[in-house]
Amino acid sequence: MKKLLAKVAEVERELKELEELLSDPSLPSRPDFPELSRRYNRLRLIVEKGGELRRLLQNIAEEEELLQETSDEELARALRQELERDRERAEEVKKELERLLVPPHPDDHKNAIVEIRAGAGGEEAALFAADLFRMYVKYAEKKGFNVRVLDSHPTDLGGYKEIVFAVEGPGAYGLFRYESGVHRVQRVPETEASGRIHTSTATVAVLPEAEEVEVEIKPEELKIETFRSSGPGGQHMQKNETAVRITHLPTGIVVTCQEERSQHRNKELALRVLRAKLRELEEQKKEAELREKRRRQIGSGERSEKIRTYNFPQNRVTDHRINLTVYRLEDILEGDLDLIVEPLLAEEAARLLSES
Repeated sequence: MKKLLAKVAEVERELKELEELLSDPSLPSRPDFPELSRRYNRLRLIVEKGGELRRLLQNIAEEEELLQETSDEELARALRQELERDRERAEEVKKELERLLVPPHPDDHKNAIVEIRAGAGGEEAALFAADLFRMYVKYAEKKGFNVRVLDSHPTDLGGYKEIVFAVEGPGAYGLFRYESGVHRVQRVPETEASGRIHTSTATVAVLPEAEEVEVEIKPEELKIETFRSSGPGGQHMQKNETAVRITHLPTGIVVTCQEERSQHRNKELALRVLRAKLRELEEQKKEAELREKRRRQIGSGERSEKIRTYNFPQNRVTDHRINLTVYRLEDILEGDLDLIVEPLLAEEAARLLSES
């Protein structure tokens, strides 16, 4: 606790300096003003939690002292109850502080672009991809985010060969970035008549949405094609070439969008995905020298890494990165993904704090 409170004291000094800087009336015109505002809000929350932890620790010390001195059984019982409540709350605040003290990922505040692709398992893999999509939509709704489908390739049985969507809202990428990797399902498929358990996979990639100022896309580097939508949407979409395919010639990256009735709107959405992919490519080049360090982190986020198993017969979800098993598969598929995400965040916070 002493080490934690010492860090809070450092943050208090930093917050005071930042408050003086933010009092400058010309500051909103600076390009780094949004980042300074986010930092101020984070530091203020750390100071508030630190103050709460100090008060709780003081209460605990006083209650322990009174408990030793009193001979009144009724008073002792009340003190023990109060002491237990304060200890539980102090432990909660300690964990919250540990999380807050970890410097956030520079892209945590951004929207997320999520791609789900059916892997091994044929139609069952496509159905699993649809299950993951519904899980993410429900989780996003619980967090107050908006979900916008950018591209999809449905199958006849209601699955997806591939679906790409944006999760829009402050902090979306910060919560969804842990989902990158291979997800595995073990269950009796709807397409299996003999009742045997099959293993299928789907691949998830999560990218922070890039802002236009971050990625320059030259018109002459793009090959833009239009075609008729192959997805659901009625005859109107079938008769008109509203779908858009964009190829970035220097890299060979291809993105498509066919979800909107407007060709112009589909082009805008496809460019959102392209920017995110180009930014990811640039980040990979910049961080090549940090690859060894990233391997020590909770999952590299690479598509080839198996991160989670969903076992239906045992009602079990296992996250392999932190050896976490939760026997609430149905709840998780209904969007209670915090059962997995919160332990992941806590584990990463503890590791980063110990390294610092």
